[in-house]
Amino acid sequence: MKFSEVEEATWSELSPYFDTCLIPYTGLSGKESPVEATEALARLRDFMDLVEMPFKGRIITYPAVQYGQGEDLSLLQEICRNVKVAGFAYVIVMSADIELIQCQVEDCDLLLSQRVLNEETGGAGIAGRIKDKIQEMWQRGNKMEM
Repeated sequence: MKFSEVEEATWSELSPYFDTCLIPYTGLSGKESPVEATEALARLRDFMDLVEMPFKGRIITYPAVQYGQGEDLSLLQEICRNVKVAGFAYVIVMSADIELIQCQVEDCDLLLSQRVLNEETGGAGIAGRIKDKIQEMWQRGNKMEM
C-alpha cells in the first residue's frame, strides 16, 4: 500500500497490521535526461511491484529518496531511523540501479538491490528470493542484506 492511499480516519485502526515500511531509493544524480530519469523510475517501480503486490496488507511504501548515488547515505539512514521511531518495526530499502551494503544504512532491516539479485540469480527467480528474504526478516528480526 502506498502512503498516499492511507486515510487519516482509518490509520489508527490499520497501523497495527502495517509493521514494515518500504523506502524506494532511485539514486539519480541530476545529470540524467528526462528520458533517462523516467526509465530509472520505471525500473524501480517494476522492481517494487515484487514487494508491494504480494505483501500489500503488511507493507507501506513511503516516498522515494530520489537523489544520491550511494556516496552519502546519511539522509537515507536518518529516514530509516525516523520511520522506526514513528512506529514501524521493519524498514526495507529497495533500489533498481544502486548497489547498497548494510553497513551504509544500519537502521535498515533489509536491502534489496535489483542489480545484486540479477547477478546472483541470473535474473531468474528474483520474486521468490525476495519473498523468502522478507519472510526471514520478519521471522528472525535480523538485519539482512541482498
